Amino acid sequence: MPPNNSPPSAAAAVDHHHHDGGKKLEFKTTLQSFKSKISPRHCAWLTTTVLLQLLILFILNRASPPPISAHQRRRDPDETCIHGRIYVYDLPPMLNKDLLDNCRELDPWKSRCDAVSNAGFGPQATGLDGVVPKTLSPAWYWTDMYSAEVIYHDRALNFNCRTGDPNQATAFYIPFYAGLAVGKFLWYNYTSADRDFHSVAMLDWVSSQSTWRKSNGSDHFIMVGRLTWDFRRLTDDDGDWGTRLYNMPLMRNVLRLSVERSPWDELEISVPYPTAFHPRSESDIRQWQNLIRSRKRSSPFTFVGATREKIQNDFRGVLMRYCKNERASCRVVDCSVSKCYDGAPEIMEAFLDSDFCLQPKGDGSTRRSFFDCMLAGSIPVYFWRGSFEGQYQWHLPRDASTYSVFIDNNIVRNDTKIIKNVLKRYSKEEVRKMREKIIDFLPKLLYTKSNTTYLGSVDDAFDIAMEGVLKRFKYLKKIN
Repeated sequence: MPPNNSPPSAAAAVDHHHHDGGKKLEFKTTLQSFKSKISPRHCAWLTTTVLLQLLILFILNRASPPPISAHQRRRDPDETCIHGRIYVYDLPPMLNKDLLDNCRELDPWKSRCDAVSNAGFGPQATGLDGVVPKTLSPAWYWTDMYSAEVIYHDRALNFNCRTGDPNQATAFYIPFYAGLAVGKFLWYNYTSADRDFHSVAMLDWVSSQSTWRKSNGSDHFIMVGRLTWDFRRLTDDDGDWGTRLYNMPLMRNVLRLSVERSPWDELEISVPYPTAFHPRSESDIRQWQNLIRSRKRSSPFTFVGATREKIQNDFRGVLMRYCKNERASCRVVDCSVSKCYDGAPEIMEAFLDSDFCLQPKGDGSTRRSFFDCMLAGSIPVYFWRGSFEGQYQWHLPRDASTYSVFIDNNIVRNDTKIIKNVLKRYSKEEVRKMREKIIDFLPKLLYTKSNTTYLGSVDDAFDIAMEGVLKRFKYLKKIN
């Protein structure tokens, strides 16, 4: 028979009440009997002991760690890994760790040991007094523009949506330092086989894994720290530039993250260049945002760079000559004279003091300076559509006009005065709105440390990239 869940009768309730009353009377009699058997001195001692224990418990409770905050809970994998998890391959050391250990041999001209130190952040920054608040200076590093592949590997190893079980993975990360591997072979009398050596070894190894064979690499991704053109050699001619990595048959399904993407490659996604600022907390981010929002800017626009005399009709030379003749409007940092190392104080100060920053192409269509400029709350002025169209789609607003200005380089070559004429048309309110847009999306351009756990509602550049990868692979698995 089913249990009887009806409420007890009134008689039963009264009976229960009387039973409780008997227990209370019995306890009171026992307590009085106990008190009559101890002396006042023992009673005082007992009271003091109890009070001391209560005091100790109170102090321990005050000193214990606080409960998990909402910000920490945001990083709980059960709550944040809705798009899946990432499996990180443990590659043979020659493909990543050994490259770091042999950092003095990665470049034909100088050691790369500083560049790859501190998990890719580089040395702690110095000499920033008066440019960066002292409370934020510990979050600044001299970060190399090509160190992202080291940063991504470190972040992936500590990612809250990483899994050690390949059967639970949505995406498979190949932490091959392709940019570091090919770097020293790009110059001098190295052969195409030298430039391809590490890439071939990586593909031989990963293609032998059962996880690869299940998908033929279609749920795998790689992050490379150099420009896309360093990985697209078309022939085996020893005189041709770069490695054939992207053009190797086994790479035909692999997604690639790069600091600059080719506009003709659907499998390549561009992610932000690393800058010098690596916030330790949400508070660091908010403090910097407030600083660039309230900064008084004395220059309408600035240009930071160096001319390239060996390049015919060098556009940087056009901008340099114009700005040096337009000192009242344009602030110049000539990197052939000044030390323009990664995140140098003179560069940051120029961007902080200017409403707009002139941004020609770099070695490719993009350059690290785009991000140094926006980090300072300065509005980038592009001269090639390829610098922003199709680039950083996961990290920047689709409508580039909300945060930047475009002036065609061909028009500027014919009449450099157009730069000032275009920029002065923007009212103070329009400039403020564009800057506010940059301030709003700025956290998406930054790379925080692996041990940063108090970012609150903020996702950084790595978080955004991993979300994009997982969403893409989850969608592809759904439709296939």
